[in-house]
Amino acid sequence: MEGRKTMGRTLFGMILALILAPVGILAWLQWGHPPVAVADPSLPMEGKITHLALNARIARELPGDPPVKADEVNLTAGAAVYRDQCATCHGFHGRPASIAAHMFPEAPALWEKHKTSDVVGVSDDPPGETYWKVANGIRLSGMPAFKDTLTDTQIWQVSLLLANADKPLPRGALAIVLGVAPATAPEVVTVPTKKR
Repeated sequence: MEGRKTMGRTLFGMILALILAPVGILAWLQWGHPPVAVADPSLPMEGKITHLALNARIARELPGDPPVKADEVNLTAGAAVYRDQCATCHGFHGRPASIAAHMFPEAPALWEKHKTSDVVGVSDDPPGETYWKVANGIRLSGMPAFKDTLTDTQIWQVSLLLANADKPLPRGALAIVLGVAPATAPEVVTVPTKKR
């Protein structure tokens, strides 16, 4: 009989905890001070948790090989898409976007080397991963979904451009990325990089 009472109390405690935990979380969200402003510190393990879910989703839905080639026409078209749609947040080479540092998470500079490696922007990611991010956006990051505003070809063109950010680019694409007149851009060179 005593064992049944103990088991009943344990079961009651578990049910009570299952009810009170969500109520406590909702109360904290309503009357507490959850970090919702850009300047607020991150929640413990927030970055790891969000990247875990994002990476799993991308891996599950990663598109195959690009249907367009990384040639002069597509890289230059991708640079035009980048200039018109991406540079506001991600900047140009040598000209970071003024709003990037005021976003959470900070929008990465896609034409500069990483602080800890020689990787330029997302050039170490497969084009399909960049395609997924451009097409679908990333929730709560400021990264919009472009699948309804850009064509599939345009999304692939800008994805291929960014995958090749550490390689020689054609003059037209380079001129756009450097923000210079096409006639003054070098013939075909790699974007000059510097440590951030």
